[in-house]
Amino acid sequence: MPSLQPSLSSLRRGMNAIATGWRSFIARVRDPYRPELHYMRGPGPKWQAKHPVQAARAG
Repeated sequence: MPSLQPSLSSLRRGMNAIATGWRSFIARVRDPYRPELHYMRGPGPKWQAKHPVQAARAG
């Protein structure tokens, strides 16, 4: 009777490869980096020129 050990190890390697692929795919899809949270610093000079009343009230 042949041993099942080689087929189980190859099955385990295949399942690990599939799991690694899914993890990397999910990580790319659910990328938590949102640049608008880091680079938006409020209204610029053009907005302040168009809205002088709101800009004066804000500070």
